[in-house]
Amino acid sequence: MVRAALLQMTSGIDPAANAAAIVAAAAEARSEGAAMLFTPEMSGLLDRKRSRAAEAIRSEGGDAVLAAVREAAAREGIWVHLGSLAIAREDGKWANRAFVIDSDGAIQARYDKLHMFDVDLDTGESWRESNAYAAGDRVVTVETPLGLLGLTICYDIRFPALFEALGRAGCDVIAIPAAFTVPTGKAHWHLLQRARAVEASAYVLSAAQVGRHEDGRETYGHSLAIDPWGEVLLDMGGSQPGLGYAEVDPARIAEVRAQLPSLANRREIAK
Repeated sequence: MVRAALLQMTSGIDPAANAAAIVAAAAEARSEGAAMLFTPEMSGLLDRKRSRAAEAIRSEGGDAVLAAVREAAAREGIWVHLGSLAIAREDGKWANRAFVIDSDGAIQARYDKLHMFDVDLDTGESWRESNAYAAGDRVVTVETPLGLLGLTICYDIRFPALFEALGRAGCDVIAIPAAFTVPTGKAHWHLLQRARAVEASAYVLSAAQVGRHEDGRETYGHSLAIDPWGEVLLDMGGSQPGLGYAEVDPARIAEVRAQLPSLANRREIAK
């Protein structure tokens, strides 16, 4: 078994404060025996006011949160899945980018969110992620202490083809860092998380944003760890930030895939 730590955050508009929270969590997680720490979407900056956010968003090489987390990973000897940061691209757009950082502080993988959250909710909330962010264009997997990790971000959870591709790749664990809205979270968060775990016969680890944020938004929380059978191992609730822990067992993955070999039985459907 390998221990994973999930950090549930209430990220704000100050990257330095958010970085300090992640750095402290890395130290605590390692002291509790975790091999890898998972953080939510937009761990370094959560600010819906884009004119203000633009003052803090930097290129990858100049991002202070990324630098601080890389230093902490090396100092503590822990892997970190940085759920995502807003990163400035050379073309003027931003990327919603996840990073996997090893225990030497080196970046082992990057993933840009594939699906942009462009919606109008019945509550009156309107979101147009594509106005500022450029979508990614590839599926990303990476070997980690937990096994082969597949990378996704938040709204990606609603697109089964991505998870089918991760299942075909043989992922042992899939990360779904998120900043889910409360209405969509109440309706679909647990349902979709469990479905994705069952479809891929893999663990799903989903560190989430929670509560009322400085920019006025409210996020659903309920960071989850789910096993390949769809059983919820950890649910951190919808009110408080903090750390939670779950064990990833390679034998459980093999057991589920032997009982229900849906990945092996998959057939191509003629179009």
